[in-house]
Amino acid sequence: MEEREEREIKILLVEDLEEHVLIIRKTLEGSRLRNSVFVASDGEEALDFLYNRGDYADEKKYPKPDLILLDLRLPKLDGIAVLEQIKHEEGIKDIPVVVLTSSDRDDDIIKTYEEGVKSYILKSALIVQKRGKMEGLLDAIISLV
Repeated sequence: MEEREEREIKILLVEDLEEHVLIIRKTLEGSRLRNSVFVASDGEEALDFLYNRGDYADEKKYPKPDLILLDLRLPKLDGIAVLEQIKHEEGIKDIPVVVLTSSDRDDDIIKTYEEGVKSYILKSALIVQKRGKMEGLLDAIISLV
């Protein structure tokens, strides 16, 4: 059986807490996925990345991601507003979005699924267990790309 070359998965991580960025990066680096992780620390920066505006104008340096990991509690523009814009915009609405957040509010969960997220993962189940392997996150990523 011929082994196919694994393509590199481009991930946009939208997260404002540096500690969480480091944990998620470390987990992804230790996974079997070949990936490049780009980080946006607030909602406006995420949209700049996706639209290749401002500091992110270079499309080769900042390519369209294969997956977006999106926190909901963000400065400037919250994650739900970012999600709504993504899912209503031609050219980026097809990018799978996984919400990775500390919010377990029913209205947040319902709203994000109505807007088309592929998965909703609570950080408490992942981040608190720093020594854990975050299998849930990796399973979600593998199934989406």
